Amino acid sequence: MSSATARAMERRAAPESIAEITHAAEPLLRLPYECWHFGDSVGFEALLGASAVTGDARFAGFAHGFARGWAARTDGYRPLDCTAPGLAMVHIAEQTRDSRLMEAVARLADHLQARRTIRGVYATFESTPLRQAAGPHPLPPDEAALLRDPGGGVFVDCLHFDPPFFAALGRATGEIIHTTRAVEQALGYIELLHDDESGLFHHYWLERMERPYILGWSRGQGWVLLGLLDVLEETKDAALDLGHRTTIEASARRLAEAMRSLQRPDGHWYTVAQDSASGDETSTAAFMATAFRRGVRMGVLDGGFAEPAALALAAVRGDTDVDGVLRGVSAAVWACTLPAHYANVPRDFLVPWGQGPAVLALAEAMRPPDPATSPPPDPP
Repeated sequence: MSSATARAMERRAAPESIAEITHAAEPLLRLPYECWHFGDSVGFEALLGASAVTGDARFAGFAHGFARGWAARTDGYRPLDCTAPGLAMVHIAEQTRDSRLMEAVARLADHLQARRTIRGVYATFESTPLRQAAGPHPLPPDEAALLRDPGGGVFVDCLHFDPPFFAALGRATGEIIHTTRAVEQALGYIELLHDDESGLFHHYWLERMERPYILGWSRGQGWVLLGLLDVLEETKDAALDLGHRTTIEASARRLAEAMRSLQRPDGHWYTVAQDSASGDETSTAAFMATAFRRGVRMGVLDGGFAEPAALALAAVRGDTDVDGVLRGVSAAVWACTLPAHYANVPRDFLVPWGQGPAVLALAEAMRPPDPATSPPPDPP
């Protein structure tokens, strides 16, 4: 987010809105980040968004300090460095003119781009961390046997990590290789995990079985939609193949339409969006409130998404407690071949993949439309 955008947002922020976002962002400072793990990306982006809206430098300062500490690490890379908040760190390095951090994220990008691919997408895991099913339903024998040697896998969460990170780095450095990788990876995820019939994405792909698993995990749809929009935003001034941009836009639009059709009257979604027996997942409303409004602002989605975005934000506010914490968010789901697992993952955790999207949703709601890209309102 540019400093000019941040100043514009500050000018338009009402005192009560600033207080609300500050209250919701405070818990992000208390989380035990692991440097790095799933969910850190949206948590760190929320810290930057909170500072931009409220003018409170503590949130961005925390993110900068944590990222700088990571940049000084000398013990090599770790498997879960693929979950690093690369997009946020590029923005931090730009805003603070921190050349050492920018050098560190460039080295990280080189490391991540040296991984092997599975059908064109960087492998998330060489040994996929499949789990026994949570709840009373055991895995069938053939699927239980798969736990011993699941092989490599690609997870949809990582569409929010790699492609936006590479796109932001390419824009910031002018190195076209990173922009190219961002687009290639976004297209690869679409090809591997997007279901053309429903418009939804699968959770993961197993190389050994040559197939995707778990269509419609609702929080996963949030990772996808924000990731695709980030790629489009970070590459908007790049010389991209028009067909590639059209494919990414069409996939984002199709997913958003599918999720809009599955939104419940209370503004929420089921844990598996199309399965009413899968229970509730409040983080999905936070993701969608952010993504729907951002998509409208960017001109990727039409004005008809404004009302679902407002409904989702109202749902998030309704499930936020007196401490500013979004309740009802599930623990790390990991992965299971049994859809019933997703309905039985423990809930009600303070985690970056719940609190981060909630803060972003509040911040996005305060951001004025961009007249250069936003479509006109739908006619009455």
